[in-house]
Amino acid sequence: MEIKKRSRAKEFFKRFGAVIGGGVLVLALTVTGLTLGLTSGNQSVIPPDDDQQVSTGELKFSLPMTNPEVIKDFSATELQENAALNQWEAHKSMDLTSSDGFVYSVLDGSVLDVGYNYMEGQYIIVQHKDGFVSTYASLGKDVLVQKGDKITAGQKLGVVSQTATNESDMDAHLHFTLKLNDKKVDPNNYIEFQNK
Repeated sequence: MEIKKRSRAKEFFKRFGAVIGGGVLVLALTVTGLTLGLTSGNQSVIPPDDDQQVSTGELKFSLPMTNPEVIKDFSATELQENAALNQWEAHKSMDLTSSDGFVYSVLDGSVLDVGYNYMEGQYIIVQHKDGFVSTYASLGKDVLVQKGDKITAGQKLGVVSQTATNESDMDAHLHFTLKLNDKKVDPNNYIEFQNK
């Protein structure tokens, strides 16, 4: 009888031993990873939420337009209607307008790209320090900078237009996007917009 019990146990481990061993290994690696994450100098590896204000050190952001009026605000979670595309969507950018329509850089930086695409129209992408990147879209075709240019905060980049097909139902405006470490963030956390 005892031989039968040992044979069954032996047979069980022959059949399922690799699966059990793999599960134990995965569990051990998970526990080790969590432990290292909690004890690595109390540094968070989770990026901040869009709603959190992130310390920008010495960076002082300028307005992207003179006295801009917010037409459509940033929203990472609340869906907003896009009438031009006939759909509801998160709006991880800001749509702005002003009396003169001029667009300015929000920080010192370097122009990463100047171009045109069907959805966003004419655009300028600027790399700033500390991982920030700003995008200015729906501009007129006569922009004032070129790829590779070094620019300063408040420097005029161009003027707004209606070149963005994805927002063609709106009047001339700036479609402004701010990223931090490749993640779209709420510009309201860095720039003080008065006219909402």
